[in-house]
Amino acid sequence: MVFHKDPCGIFCILLTYALVIYADYVIMQHIIATTLSGSLWGPFHGIMLNLIIFVLLYAHTRAVLSDPGAVPLPLTRLDFSDIHLQKNKPHKDKSVSGEDWTVCQRCETYRPPRAHHCKVCRRCIRRMDHHCPWVNNCIGELNQKYFIQFLFYTVLLCAYALALNIANWIWMFGHGRTTNADLLSKKSTVAHGIGLCIESVLFGLFVVIMLYDQLSSIFGDETGVEYTIHRSRKERAPRPRKPKMALLREVFGYGPIYCWFLPCSSVVMTTRTVLPGSYDV
Repeated sequence: MVFHKDPCGIFCILLTYALVIYADYVIMQHIIATTLSGSLWGPFHGIMLNLIIFVLLYAHTRAVLSDPGAVPLPLTRLDFSDIHLQKNKPHKDKSVSGEDWTVCQRCETYRPPRAHHCKVCRRCIRRMDHHCPWVNNCIGELNQKYFIQFLFYTVLLCAYALALNIANWIWMFGHGRTTNADLLSKKSTVAHGIGLCIESVLFGLFVVIMLYDQLSSIFGDETGVEYTIHRSRKERAPRPRKPKMALLREVFGYGPIYCWFLPCSSVVMTTRTVLPGSYDV
């Protein structure tokens, strides 16, 4: 289990849970319990809503607590004195492509291709995409699937909440018989509905952008860190083109496709990197 005591990350986690709980409260209390209380649609939407929230929070928890792919640390200190002496000398870095084993001067250990050091986690992460404060963890080889699932179900929850909210307004004000007394009696429902609408639109658009960025990174076979490095150095690693389905399976696993939507299934069918000697994870 991995959990970092980063104040920003902890605040973002609490904010995420607060927003989800508020959305659940508004829909259950001010939409389903009032508008749909006498219809079979009430239990249906209540079950579907809380099922989406359960999977969303479970995927988020897995992304928070899962090992993102930290490179094991050596039990005994390795001698990298020659590298430290040369680190200030001008030289051409041959590891720009990320396809060779390199040495991390901060961790003082060897790291496999496409692994990068995270300043927050203070570890090298295999296929590190970025450090995300919303999960208080790095997004890497072993938890990117959970992070994308969290984004997907968040977008689904925002769209579902917005649709129910709009349908509730249409039902309340669309029949043309709403009086001023009715508006006063429903002012709490209207106020919470406006708040839910703002939350769904703003948070939903933000997550859509993040989801698009993750999918673009997968299909481009380039993590966020690699994109930043290659753009700054104006060069990119020449890699063989892979089919999109193969790239997706590298992230979501090689099982049935329906397992890609389940955060309880295995992440990736991958072989753990092992270096000569004993290592401590």
